[in-house]
Amino acid sequence: MAILYHQPFCPFSRFVRLVMSEMGMDVDLIEEKVWERREGFLALNPAGATPVLAEEQVAAVPGATIIAEWLDETRGLALGDRRLLPESPLQRVEVRRLMAWFGEKFAEEVSGPLVQEKIYKRFIPTAAGGGSPDPAAIRAAKNNIRYHLKYIGFLIRQRNWLTGDRLSYADLMAAAHISVVDYLGDVPWAEDDSARAWYARIKSRPSFRTLIADRVVGMPPSAVYADLDF
Repeated sequence: MAILYHQPFCPFSRFVRLVMSEMGMDVDLIEEKVWERREGFLALNPAGATPVLAEEQVAAVPGATIIAEWLDETRGLALGDRRLLPESPLQRVEVRRLMAWFGEKFAEEVSGPLVQEKIYKRFIPTAAGGGSPDPAAIRAAKNNIRYHLKYIGFLIRQRNWLTGDRLSYADLMAAAHISVVDYLGDVPWAEDDSARAWYARIKSRPSFRTLIADRVVGMPPSAVYADLDF
């Protein structure tokens, strides 16, 4: 069985969990506290970041995008019309473009700062960068999410899913990053009905069940986090 070293509220870990669930894969989850810089984990990924996938064929596949490519290369053809990376080179460009949009731009502007300031700093020692959250960073991230939400709405008003007719890696990457912000109650869902409807469809999928069950100790989720009809 595959092993995934992850952090429950690391959006990239959540993305891989969604992908593996959509592929029907069983996986053992090992929570990794990356701020502890554990020697055994650094041997798997010197970058010290989650997620890392370990399988029989390979000791360690580090990073969400690399894992996604690995899973498609080793299992994609067998999935048929459930394949999450299209066969068409042009369609793959669009999937990868939006994966980068949410995995890089959204992560830098929204999910990264909010998770760091509101969640991780609660557990990281002060000497390692923990402590009180930075209100300015939180305000900026909560402001930035608005135009990302509008962009999702713009895409969904033209397409069934973010990149076309079928669910793809792009939808799962976007949903994984939005899910941690949704837990914190910082998604202004009332501002775009199309984006909200798209996320409700994804949140209702079986692959989302374990994510919805995740909790931060001492920090309950927002009222709509586990509500499939929000």
